[in-house]
Amino acid sequence: MPTVRDIQEKAGEEPITMLTAYDATTAALAEAAGVDVLLVGDSVGNTVLGHETTLPVTVEEMESHTAAVVRGTEEALVVADMPFLSVGVDRSESIEHCGRMLKEAGANAVKIESGPHTVELTERLSDLGIPVMAHLGLTPQHVHRLGYTRQGTTQEAAEEIHELASAHEDVGAFSLVLEHVPANLARAVTEELSIPTIGIGAGPDCDGQVLVVDDAVGLSESPPPFAEAFGDVRGAYRDALTGYVDAVEDGSFPAEEHSHIEGDLDLDPV
Repeated sequence: MPTVRDIQEKAGEEPITMLTAYDATTAALAEAAGVDVLLVGDSVGNTVLGHETTLPVTVEEMESHTAAVVRGTEEALVVADMPFLSVGVDRSESIEHCGRMLKEAGANAVKIESGPHTVELTERLSDLGIPVMAHLGLTPQHVHRLGYTRQGTTQEAAEEIHELASAHEDVGAFSLVLEHVPANLARAVTEELSIPTIGIGAGPDCDGQVLVVDDAVGLSESPPPFAEAFGDVRGAYRDALTGYVDAVEDGSFPAEEHSHIEGDLDLDPV
């Protein structure tokens, strides 16, 4: 079974690779490709469930998708993203929701969009044996307050991110996602912390990188500016589906090799 210590030991030694996954098939393919960490992101709301933001995603939906990813993996570390208002409101409920992801869905850890309000919670979860991946910078659950713009661009904002990163390390977070922040800020945080940093739109100096899998494989229609498509799955999907429709309409599918005739059946009209 993979552990957070396995990931921590990679920091400074070899780059950590992380991708989102929302189903068993994608999880198995990503693991076979060598991905170290599979994040069951609340981005499932945008990429799979058709929402405009991550905010409508529920704990039950995250538990279901996390369990599917776990069933598709053997070696990758599976991290469950905690959805909007599942943590930080009531401590006992926060612990219960996080615990479900490990106890019921089989995740190895949880990720929490972090701030001053999650420091004590991170410490309590860590004490209880629930590994926490912190997340600073652009936090999509705060879209109505922050938007989707780059964070940490002023001295004050950069210092706050730096201080919060250290605070979450001090209370037991095992790693830190830095999203859409200046590369020099991400480098400074990475150099300061002993836990691994994983960047997304945060430059090349983090200990690892993460992308939404739809962006990485070329399935997204409008990927963010910091993403890169390493394939054209959207084009391949479109071509395959068009080919199917054309084949049914012109009668070439199903062909003889797709059918079976049972010679022993008596099918004469009654």
